[in-house]
Amino acid sequence: MRTTIFGGHGKVALLLAPLLVEAGHEVRSVIRNPDHVADVEATGATAVVSSVEDADLDALTDLLRGSDAVVWSAGAGGGDPERTDAVDRDAAIRSMDAAVAAGVGRYVMVSFSGASPDHLVPEDDPFRRYQDAKIAADDHLRGTDLGWTVLGPGALTTEASDGRVNPHASSRDGDESPRELVARVAAAVLADERAVGRTLVFGKGDVPVEDWLASLG
Repeated sequence: MRTTIFGGHGKVALLLAPLLVEAGHEVRSVIRNPDHVADVEATGATAVVSSVEDADLDALTDLLRGSDAVVWSAGAGGGDPERTDAVDRDAAIRSMDAAVAAGVGRYVMVSFSGASPDHLVPEDDPFRRYQDAKIAADDHLRGTDLGWTVLGPGALTTEASDGRVNPHASSRDGDESPRELVARVAAAVLADERAVGRTLVFGKGDVPVEDWLASLG
């Protein structure tokens, strides 16, 4: 597939791109900073310089035209509530609407396990703005006609991963998810019809990703 990754210089995306290239995908990684082109293209992906925060619906539709799949792995990085809304909610939603307009069939959202009204932190917690933004974006995706999958990893870590998950993870259990595992899961679900229309919450564990996906039926 021709796959476009938003947030192409993020840690998950830099691990995901070479997995997709190795699997035979044509990968385009969208980045905001032109200084990151070399890092992205070292993964085998083609770098596309564009600010998802500033790009309107028409620009994003043009960017996605010809793509078969989208992986959203972009984020504002926290700290600025207004930018959190602009990137994690508004730009993500625009990218979904653009994917529909461009005829993209598949959309994988890298979210997090706590993006649920069941796990809300207090309103005065600074993290709540990010949580609300991700919940809104995920909900919008579920309401589209895209072949969507929402990934809900636990707290991200930098440790290596052998590709095994805990498919019974919950944000309340303190599950951790190595970024390498998130990349492996994203690569695995992208071309797997069993993952379409599902929200997959996971952490590191003992179940191989392929066995987990097979259990989805």
